[in-house]
Amino acid sequence: MKVINRTILWICTALFCVSCKKEVKVDKTVTLPFFNSAVFTPEWISEDSKEYNTIHKIGDFSLINQEGETITNENYKGKIYVADFFFVSCPGICPVLEKNMSTLQEKYKKDADVQLLSHTVMPVKDSVPVLKQYALENGIDSEKWNLVTGDKELIYDLARTSYFADEDFVKTQDKDAFIHTENFILVDKRGRIRGVYNGTIQLEIKRLIRHIDLLKKEI
Repeated sequence: MKVINRTILWICTALFCVSCKKEVKVDKTVTLPFFNSAVFTPEWISEDSKEYNTIHKIGDFSLINQEGETITNENYKGKIYVADFFFVSCPGICPVLEKNMSTLQEKYKKDADVQLLSHTVMPVKDSVPVLKQYALENGIDSEKWNLVTGDKELIYDLARTSYFADEDFVKTQDKDAFIHTENFILVDKRGRIRGVYNGTIQLEIKRLIRHIDLLKKEI
């Protein structure tokens, strides 16, 4: 009787262990979510979903960079890029944003698939010569990182409706309010938002780099 009980106990233990192993088995395929609104709720949407073709994309734009060249969506087609908003004379968070963007520039300097895009929110003052001087002073590579200026209304509309970069606008709907955000926005090769990060925090930059590398693995 004791032998039978031991046998039953052994069988039950073995089945339990097998069951546990099955439960802890995980899918190692990791993908980033999509962000479709200003509330930044992450959404994981599969390619076979009917929602896949309606994922939010960055709107069309045409702006001028520090070299006086016209920069449009076409320049970023098929590229992963990080976007932010700044102005040259900013005494607060902008120097930190520039430093951390420079970290990304150095990290991906030999990677043509990863680009950077900084929009001035003070285009009246930040002319092409001003942006050019800023680029020279900060070691900004025009092949990797565009500083863009242009029509203020277009830039602000892009910030609010394409990049969801103006948190206050969500609450106030005040179109005359000045945009000042610390967000870095990660955009994939199809122009879709895949991540939002505080550009002033080193841990967030490390997280952003991990996510860029994840995006690079997507087919």
